[in-house]
Amino acid sequence: MHPTEVEILSDLLARRRSCRAFKPQPVDQQLITQMLAMARRTASWCNTQPWQVIVTRGAATERFRAAYAAQLRVSAPDPDIVFPTEYHGVYQQRRRECARQLYESIGIAPGDRVASQQQTLRNFSLFDAPHVAIITSDRALGAYGAVDCGGYVANLLMAAEALGLGAIAQAALASYSTFVRRHFGIGDDRLVVCGVSFGYADHESAANGFQTPRAEAEELVQWLDE
Repeated sequence: MHPTEVEILSDLLARRRSCRAFKPQPVDQQLITQMLAMARRTASWCNTQPWQVIVTRGAATERFRAAYAAQLRVSAPDPDIVFPTEYHGVYQQRRRECARQLYESIGIAPGDRVASQQQTLRNFSLFDAPHVAIITSDRALGAYGAVDCGGYVANLLMAAEALGLGAIAQAALASYSTFVRRHFGIGDDRLVVCGVSFGYADHESAANGFQTPRAEAEELVQWLDE
């Protein structure tokens, strides 16, 4: 019996996870192109397709990784899109659960702020991924352009999973937006939305040894019949 389309999609959604450790092996250009071609089918407001993507390879990835490390030492964050002012209630619970799973997996003891900070900084080294995609939106399209880019990122992650690649969406990479814009020569008319580091997942790494839970539909959906 061949799996149905529903079964294939359900399996991809169920097994995808954020990859936090990559092998150094670069991804073949044809495979990257296929991933991008799949994600471009994302729906968008009035079909505006506001996303533009910069993808690094080889030396370009290493230059960005090194430049970001230097930037962290000399400036404060200045994201184009305002980060959450606080996490409260269930959102704080989910955030803490994600951190707990990660820290337990890689052996960081509760309260070890030095080790947890070092792990946070791995965002800016792209978790050693050989590639990163920087996603930008047209500034004039505001929040809805960014929402459309979120859909694009979700589909990019799913395309990567379908092609046997690991990937992780990183808002952290947009936290120094002025630097990112300057580094890549991005115009001021673009908003830096996020980055997506990708490559081949290192399945032997403990950092990839967990998957965050998801709320049941009953917790998220309100049904109205009248």
